[in-house]
Amino acid sequence: MSIESIVDFSEATTPAERFKPAHEKILKGDPGQTIYNHYNSPCGQMNAGVWEGEIGQWTVNYTEHEYCEIVQGVSVLRDEAGGAKTLRAGDRFVIPAGFKGTWEVLEPCRKIYVVFEQKA
Repeated sequence: MSIESIVDFSEATTPAERFKPAHEKILKGDPGQTIYNHYNSPCGQMNAGVWEGEIGQWTVNYTEHEYCEIVQGVSVLRDEAGGAKTLRAGDRFVIPAGFKGTWEVLEPCRKIYVVFEQKA
């Protein structure tokens, strides 16, 4: 494998994928989202890229493990019991598979993500 196989996010020309959570998951706002998925592993279990989210709130149910680094904006992650964590630029964290709750974007948000989803 050569140096050309290295994925440099600052040079990637990945096309934007725009979407919104399913209507029944949206709790408030109009949370449009954009993803630039710069890397997919050959085994299909890992991917990495950049996510951008607009103001709004929706339910989440993680089947994957996700490492995140917030690079812009403010969001609040809440668990099903109501516990909350405010996420700001510079915050780095992992959301384990099995987490359920809500994600709320308070200020347009941008994060770097690495996702691992174990095969059944």
